Amino acid sequence: MTALKDFDRLEATGLWRASPEDQRREVIVSLGDATLTMSDMNNQALAHWSLAAVQRANGSDIPAIYHPDGDPGETLELPEDEAQMIEGIDYLLRVIERRRPHPGKLRWFLGVGLAAALAAGAVFWLPGALRDYTVSVLPPVKRAEIGQALLGHMARVTGQPCHTEEAAAPLSALKSRLFGEEGMQQLVVVPAGVQSSAHLPGGIILLNRSVVEDHEDPDVVAGYVLAQSVAAEQSDPLIALVDHAGLIDALRVLATGALPDATLASYAEELLKQPVKPLDAQALLPAFERAELRSSPYAYALDITGETVLPLIEADPRRALGSREVLKDADWVRLQGICGG
Repeated sequence: MTALKDFDRLEATGLWRASPEDQRREVIVSLGDATLTMSDMNNQALAHWSLAAVQRANGSDIPAIYHPDGDPGETLELPEDEAQMIEGIDYLLRVIERRRPHPGKLRWFLGVGLAAALAAGAVFWLPGALRDYTVSVLPPVKRAEIGQALLGHMARVTGQPCHTEEAAAPLSALKSRLFGEEGMQQLVVVPAGVQSSAHLPGGIILLNRSVVEDHEDPDVVAGYVLAQSVAAEQSDPLIALVDHAGLIDALRVLATGALPDATLASYAEELLKQPVKPLDAQALLPAFERAELRSSPYAYALDITGETVLPLIEADPRRALGSREVLKDADWVRLQGICGG
């Protein structure tokens, strides 16, 4: 997201609190590719904020105070002596605001008006049509917020996302290698819960730590990421979530851009129980070719015998040339330690 190399991987010390009832605590603040991460002094991640959903609460006053959009109770304070971090965050927020499709605001307000009309005559409205309309008009920032909220509920099963300072840059490099500097995807490695990989609204791709730790070739991890990206393109993850939520919550999403915590929590449990659906090789192979990546390492990771993934092996688009380098050896080793060994 950033493409703002002057501010890439900044770190600072600040005061963070999870809610108004909690005491403020000193944390290490890391400004990454698409997130703001707060960690304790033992390098344990405490919170991840999507940059697309961060707001500054006090204009240009110092200390600078930030909070997630829609949750002013969770705050981060940065003192005057962390001017470079403040400048970096504020600059990113201005860039994100400029990049947002402002015509979508009008579409958003029209959606709210339509939601009121639909509420009056919902009995005559096809749920599928309402779902499709809701998904089509939801702004990217709201998708990102829903994805982050869903990730938070999944953490009860998956554990908090893995994070080490050494692995942060390689993870960012992997994302850039597959999707370019402007790619909106967010790669998240979790300790457990996810069978191998999954995708959430807002471009979030989840990887089980075993996908990173149990393979010697970074082409395998890249293959899992590409496959989830293709799956998200084929079937918008927000559609499945709205289907699970039902008519009333679909209207709520249309009107407010948010879903109740209970709905998100129940869907998080359902999503983690769902088996990973294999994708057709004809859908996957073009993505591997565009990424200049071998498909056979990913195929053998799915089935060591190769029997059920033969098309991915026989039609490997980079069999002769080999993959364009995914990660340097040192970066790959650092990434494999993202969950702390």
